[in-house]
Amino acid sequence: MIDLTHWEDIAARHIQSRGERVPGRLSGKAVIVTGSAQGFGRGIAEELYREGAQILIADLNEPLAREAAEALGGRAVACRVDVSDEESVAGMVKTCVERFHGLDLLISNAGVLKAGGLEEMELKDFEFVTRVNYTAFFLCARYASRIMKAQHEADPAWTGDIIQINSKSGLEGSNRNFAYAGGKFGGIGLVQSFAMELAPYGIKVNAVCPGNFYDGPLWSDPEKGLFVQYLQAGKVPGARSVEDVRQFYLGKSLIKRGCLPRDVAVAVMYAVEQTYETGQAIPVTGGQVMLK
Repeated sequence: MIDLTHWEDIAARHIQSRGERVPGRLSGKAVIVTGSAQGFGRGIAEELYREGAQILIADLNEPLAREAAEALGGRAVACRVDVSDEESVAGMVKTCVERFHGLDLLISNAGVLKAGGLEEMELKDFEFVTRVNYTAFFLCARYASRIMKAQHEADPAWTGDIIQINSKSGLEGSNRNFAYAGGKFGGIGLVQSFAMELAPYGIKVNAVCPGNFYDGPLWSDPEKGLFVQYLQAGKVPGARSVEDVRQFYLGKSLIKRGCLPRDVAVAVMYAVEQTYETGQAIPVTGGQVMLK
């Protein structure tokens, strides 16, 4: 384990005094959002910033992360992170403590997706998806909880949150998309297990399971987006174009639109503010997937 003792001490010493207080539901809270230079992550970061949070925009694409942080304002800082690399994740947590003197909320959002059936999926691709979507959540929780435990020890009234941005594919299987769904199912297992372990330290652990964000690059990228991948993989019977695939998925939600970052941010704030809930997977799917 990489040593964070110095940074734990800083977080513990400043627990009562840190944080720029501005109006908002998350006023003064130090927040890391991984994968937040674009897409869902950036939208979530923008919403939480508007609620008074201090935001570390953590992303593999450092120039884009800097752009996102500058667009937010003075309470946002950019940081390059490879969430699949242990040293990089530890460095991300160090940066948060260095800049904000602590950590109150970690949002593990960074993720990748590669669709394909059993005959198409290669081992290297399966392992890559699993490393980013599953193993990285373990690394983020491991190092974030080190800081959070120190803060709770310094002030037993302090509480913190770890939230994984999971997926509706973590609640039900996904045809020809097993690498992604499998990692997300596993993520909910980690959420429940981490919740049990970290509750004594005032740390809640939950997952938010969004429906499809059709306007983001994950779905709409003209070369690598899911609409293109699903068309090529034959996932939608009879689909002859990207638009056919899009209309098929728009029709799945009871509320006939895609999920938006604001929808997810509201669920995140619920998870933070609800002090009597941990170990849960909160669906935000427009009724497409319902809890059983």
